[in-house]
Amino acid sequence: MRILLQRVTKAAVRVEGEEIGSIGSGLLIFLGVAEGDTKQDADWLVEKLAGLRVFYDEGGKMNLSVREVGGELLVVSQFTLYGDCRRGRRPSFDKAAAPALADELYEYFKAKLASLGLTVASGRFAAHMEVELLNDGPVTFIIDSPEK
Repeated sequence: MRILLQRVTKAAVRVEGEEIGSIGSGLLIFLGVAEGDTKQDADWLVEKLAGLRVFYDEGGKMNLSVREVGGELLVVSQFTLYGDCRRGRRPSFDKAAAPALADELYEYFKAKLASLGLTVASGRFAAHMEVELLNDGPVTFIIDSPEK
């Protein structure tokens, strides 16, 4: 699994012009699922994400987690995180999981985050979405689950 994480002051996602999820200060998480990913990969990413210190403390250091600052999360499925652009001109998505597995792990990932008491909004799996965000910093990270 792979996430592209952005610290935001606000973010929203729309489908067909209707806002279906929005947050204030927190983290926008684009989630990609690869073939062979499991719930253990999701568990690892949830724990990493919940404790990741990417918010500033009173001394100006990135020393606080999303839990510690009361931040919110917006999770958006993003199979293109597994797009391979190294050959040719058309990205290959061979490493991306089949939709059934990706949707299952996407829902599981969101539920695990919510089970930690975090506020979780989300996009709609496999929908064409418009994502609006105000990146704070900018602070952006790519995090992969451990290699198998």
